[in-house]
Amino acid sequence: MELVDIPSNPVPEGAVAGRALAPDGTRIRYARWPVAVHPGRGTVLLLQGRGEFIEKYFETIVDLRRRGFAVVTFDWRGQGGSDRLLRDGRKGHVRAFEDYVGDLMTVMRTVVLADCPPPYHVLAHSTGGAVALLAAERLRTQIERMVLSAPLVGLHGSGRVAQSAALVLDRIGFRRSYLPGGGATLVTSQPFEQNVVTSDRDRYCRATEIIEHEPALGTGSPTIGWAAAAIRACRLFETRHFAMRVPMPVLFVLAGADAVVSNVAAERLAARVKTIVTVRVPGARHELLMERDPFRDQFLAAFDAFVLDARGGGAARG
Repeated sequence: MELVDIPSNPVPEGAVAGRALAPDGTRIRYARWPVAVHPGRGTVLLLQGRGEFIEKYFETIVDLRRRGFAVVTFDWRGQGGSDRLLRDGRKGHVRAFEDYVGDLMTVMRTVVLADCPPPYHVLAHSTGGAVALLAAERLRTQIERMVLSAPLVGLHGSGRVAQSAALVLDRIGFRRSYLPGGGATLVTSQPFEQNVVTSDRDRYCRATEIIEHEPALGTGSPTIGWAAAAIRACRLFETRHFAMRVPMPVLFVLAGADAVVSNVAAERLAARVKTIVTVRVPGARHELLMERDPFRDQFLAAFDAFVLDARGGGAARG
């Protein structure tokens, strides 16, 4: 699938799109953009959240290129323009988050290291943040710094009983079923007034327009299997030994009014891992990069301070 271009969301100039082949044969749709401002500052690998797609981040890609970065992003398996994993392609499904890590490592090897200038940084949202943390140890010699927007370290309002029920349903064969109460309705097709991820009507409606133009990019509710995989990843973050598996500097930018992921879980992890620092944007909803400008600008300021201003703008380790 080529990149979708609509008047309200044009493809940024210089895009190169393609497919990377994961070790298990899954085709991962990616896109990359060269440095637009010289001297360049390296490359940002942009990792999306669940149910998202490359086109949703065109505005952010433009912002990063104005800062002197080349940009690479891709669709996780099971969503966007990458291969779907089930006959019902609207089901948001994955076997394990390690499969997402495999997608990340595939793109890192075949696209980022092959075609993009160093140094390399990660900017990840939600599920993408969880995957970045899981991959951090393997990326220690490649990634300089990571900025994680509302990372999925714990699920908001999800108690142990509900989590245990999802794990049991996964084990007894319901992993490919939608979560109870979920269905095939596309994530971005719900009315703006019912959404909990952004208070910015224009940016929310822009994502809706993209899906209306190309419904194949859309994803519905997660499956029980996806939820079980997320729970297993979050429980790994709670373990004592995980604190030693994040070697590079990481910034968590938390949305103060997040109703999707747990800020408490993120702050607890940051307290245990000496390489992680946190900043909170009061009043912001989950999708910080899709929020209103007063919130979004705070996120970008935090990114600039952590990456651009590190050691005199070199974004080096420290």
